Amino acid sequence: MNVEEAIVFTREAIGGTELGIDADIDARYLLSHVLKKEFTWLKTWHDNELSEQQVTALATLVQRRKKGEPIAYITGEKHFWTLILETNPSTLIPRPETELLVETALELLANKSRAKVLDLGTGTGAIALAIASERNNDVIIASDYVAEAVQLAQRNAVKNHIGNVTIVQSDWFSNIREDNFDLIVSNPPYVEKNDPHLTRGDLRFEPSSALTAEDGGFADIKTIINEAQNHLVKNGVLLMEHGFEQGERVRSLLRAAAYNHIETLADLSGIDRITIAVNSITSPEYVN
Repeated sequence: MNVEEAIVFTREAIGGTELGIDADIDARYLLSHVLKKEFTWLKTWHDNELSEQQVTALATLVQRRKKGEPIAYITGEKHFWTLILETNPSTLIPRPETELLVETALELLANKSRAKVLDLGTGTGAIALAIASERNNDVIIASDYVAEAVQLAQRNAVKNHIGNVTIVQSDWFSNIREDNFDLIVSNPPYVEKNDPHLTRGDLRFEPSSALTAEDGGFADIKTIINEAQNHLVKNGVLLMEHGFEQGERVRSLLRAAAYNHIETLADLSGIDRITIAVNSITSPEYVN
């Protein structure tokens, strides 16, 4: 079996499932992982023969994917921003749409030469490490409740040669002593516990503790909104990702907690994705 035949085999093997996946892209990811080669190599060397061991390894991975296991868990890595992150089932897989959170954070901090940033529920470290990769003078703290996730994020910092992020274990703010952050950013659990999407696709394999929250998905959002003000400087900004139907209530919660300059932004699909709020009645210089 050569490279081209292996792609066809893999695509056909997983393409008939109900996963809602791009079978061709998945086939290339799996083969690239087995051969330890980039996508461009697969295209250039399409007639290169696989060894018997490589064919066996590929077939094993195909069976895992057919059962719905996410590519990021099978290969153990995921591209996010400009980073390559190690992934495992202890935490969520970083999504491309979460890059809007990073883009917005960078825009908010653009006029500050040095900022202090807190990333709550960091998981793989994706958000904190992406911000740090663009702003190496910043002081960034990232936290997660799950010890395995903390260790994973620490490995990702080393893997991507990022030294200005400190990663700690904390149940939201319980282990955060600082009260002078310019920006607090979070992608918290916000899915309702009985949401039918939890039984479909990749979500079946991801930890429910990182996906779901009590109070119809709002419990952790409320905790962050209510406690963030104690850790933000005057004019500091809170930036959160949330569900596509949650923007109105998130804005209402922020208004009730006396935040100002509240705004919800949509992603490239036009879906409400993140909300910004300022912890001050005075408009900060770096908020448009």
